[in-house]
Amino acid sequence: MTATVWTPYEDWRRHPADFRVKYRFYSEAEGGRKLPPVQGYRSDFSYAGDNEKIELFAIHPEFETPDGDVIRDLTAPVPAEGTARMWILFPQMRQTVHIHRIKPGIVGYFMEGARKVAVAEVIEIVGLHENPGEDQEKK
Repeated sequence: MTATVWTPYEDWRRHPADFRVKYRFYSEAEGGRKLPPVQGYRSDFSYAGDNEKIELFAIHPEFETPDGDVIRDLTAPVPAEGTARMWILFPQMRQTVHIHRIKPGIVGYFMEGARKVAVAEVIEIVGLHENPGEDQEKK
C-alpha cells in the first residue's frame, strides 16, 4: 500500500527547517519539468553565480501551502510556484558551507543532475544557525 499523506521532515529530524525559499518551476519550454513534482521530491540545490563549476548540494525542498503549512497530500503535484522549507541533509555541510552562504535574497536552483528545473530565492532563515552539526533523526 502506498502512503498518501506526507510526514513533515520536522517530525522525524527533530529540528526546524534550515531556511525557506520562494520558488518557481521552469516550464518544459524553458527546459524544466513536464509536470511539477509531488511532495517528497528530492532535488539537489545549487547557488546562482557558481557558473564556472556548478556545485550540487543535498538540500531538499518541503513544499508549503499558501498559508505556510506543509503540504501533506502525496497524490497531487505541488504548485508550480510557491514557498518551500529547505532541509540541508548533511549537517557538517550546514556548518562548513551553507551557514556562510545562505542569506535572504540569495538565489539558487532546484537541480536534476546538471539541469536547472526551478529557481528559488531565500526569503527567511529558520533554523540554519541553531540546527545541529550532527543529524538528530529518531532512531
